[in-house]
Amino acid sequence: MIGWLLFFFLLFLASLAYASYKSYRKNRSSEEFMLAGSNIGTILGFLTFSAALFSAFTFMGMPDFFRVHGVGAWIFLGFSDALMVFFILWFGYALRKRAAEVGYQGVAGFVQSCFRNKWAGYLVFASSFLFLIPYVAIQIRGISIFLNASFPDLLPYWGWSALLVIIMLVYSEIGGLKAIMYSDAIQGVILLVVIWIIGVTCLTMAGGVEAGTQAVLESNEALLSLPGPKGLFSPAFLIASTIAIMMIPVSQPQFTTRLVVMKNLKSVHKMAYAVGIFAILVILPTAFIGLYGAVKYPDASTADFLSSALLFDQANPVAALAVVGLFAACLSTTNAQIFALGTELRSLLSGDDKRNMRITKLGILVFSLIVLVFSSLISDELVLLARVSFAGTSMIAPVVLSAVIFKNPPKSILILSALGLSYFVLSLLGWVPAGFAGLPTDAAMYLILIPATSILMLLHHSKTKKLHAA
Repeated sequence: MIGWLLFFFLLFLASLAYASYKSYRKNRSSEEFMLAGSNIGTILGFLTFSAALFSAFTFMGMPDFFRVHGVGAWIFLGFSDALMVFFILWFGYALRKRAAEVGYQGVAGFVQSCFRNKWAGYLVFASSFLFLIPYVAIQIRGISIFLNASFPDLLPYWGWSALLVIIMLVYSEIGGLKAIMYSDAIQGVILLVVIWIIGVTCLTMAGGVEAGTQAVLESNEALLSLPGPKGLFSPAFLIASTIAIMMIPVSQPQFTTRLVVMKNLKSVHKMAYAVGIFAILVILPTAFIGLYGAVKYPDASTADFLSSALLFDQANPVAALAVVGLFAACLSTTNAQIFALGTELRSLLSGDDKRNMRITKLGILVFSLIVLVFSSLISDELVLLARVSFAGTSMIAPVVLSAVIFKNPPKSILILSALGLSYFVLSLLGWVPAGFAGLPTDAAMYLILIPATSILMLLHHSKTKKLHAA
């Protein structure tokens, strides 16, 4: 297997080197470095968006999620992603139209310009920092669990994490956002191919869909129904998850920026449709792997199940390709999100461009070191941790939506989102009740934020209309 591993790794690293070379410009502006020149076509746009959305947590987290919590995992992710695709069709149009009016260097700076209020930008940046750092750490945690369990004598846990971060820093420094997008494209293709090979293999080893389902039915019938054996998939959980995932293009800056840097609106719409198809194709085989795990490894730890199903139970070439695929998935997502934090920081700076770029690159280094530390502190519930990240950033979605919809957005939205974000963070720390009215925190917050945001927007629209009429 070592021979296959070296072969695939060399191919992957060679493709990264070529992408870096193609993306490098000696005297590039910050616009070229941070926003890829805002001229991304449909195919690259679709692959970079999909790869950032479906990453190591999909490859590793979703099979384990199916194994532990059952078929509700398909509804949790599949249905939510489908709705997100339809939402992108409207949001992409409205965002690009508004960005053309006020300019765009990042979501935080964009919101700051729209509200004409520096605290609006700080609020968006704080949300991104608080929840993207854990999300990036999830990727590193996931791949480190897998690699450390699979190759216990090769590198210590922290060694795998450090290797990922070093490659990410070097790669992003050389090529900027364009190189990261090429990396995403490579990763997206590898992810789709590998996950289907492993998914079909696992389904065959489970005896096929019918035999595998029957075995699960006999051992743990609750896996095949809602709310699942642990009662996770309640209506409140599924509705809140759908809202959080739908808001990803609004509240997660790496996705918002990708909508802006597409070369035209037609490319955005084609990209959205392609992402929907990719979502179905990439989630389905994770269910096959999860079914196999429920049959053969019902009581195994996450690390044991993943290392067995993705590595030890596969043929050597497939196992080697799985390692490279996971490494690529983790690298591209880590790249995208750390770089997105750098973009957000850059969008809040003013003054000399070269000075701002130095500060931005230093910021990316600091963010990477924080991620390294955080990755050693989080648990193995990769999908649930990813969902917390989506839910946390969605608390500031009213701010971004208001900036996109209104020429002079209401300041009251800033207060509403700040209170929502603060309560969500404090609930995670255990300083305030985690949920109320019999609902989990995110669902309860949406029950307040959605009607409150709607009322404030309607009042603002009415007031603006009367002023124009006068």
